[in-house]
Amino acid sequence: MAVRLHHLALGARDVAALAEFYRDVVGLAELSRQLDQEAGVPSSVWLDLGAGAVLMIESTTQPARRRVEGRDAGLFLLALCEKDEAAFDSRCKRLAMNGILHERATRYTRYFRDPEGNPFALSGYQFPV
Repeated sequence: MAVRLHHLALGARDVAALAEFYRDVVGLAELSRQLDQEAGVPSSVWLDLGAGAVLMIESTTQPARRRVEGRDAGLFLLALCEKDEAAFDSRCKRLAMNGILHERATRYTRYFRDPEGNPFALSGYQFPV
């Protein structure tokens, strides 16, 4: 068996709000939630990326990263696949209704930023097999 993606992790200053965005607006299913017992707020929320992979939103007190346009060193984009054209359009409309407008687009992909400024994309590109 080939190695495959296990999880990606995003540091967030507001774990609950970012998890709500990826769950309610983007449409990822919530798998798990851990609470900071002292503060009574989520310290970690895990969301289903499909095919056994998980998006972990983890608490951080670090300041926001500098805003980067285009490519940066290291991991610089979370791209999610939406193969069905009608579902792709519907998901993009739901993002727009929530104030998340795409910054740029290609034939198959629209690029956005989440509420904490992380770049992410929706793509309908089909990889050749």
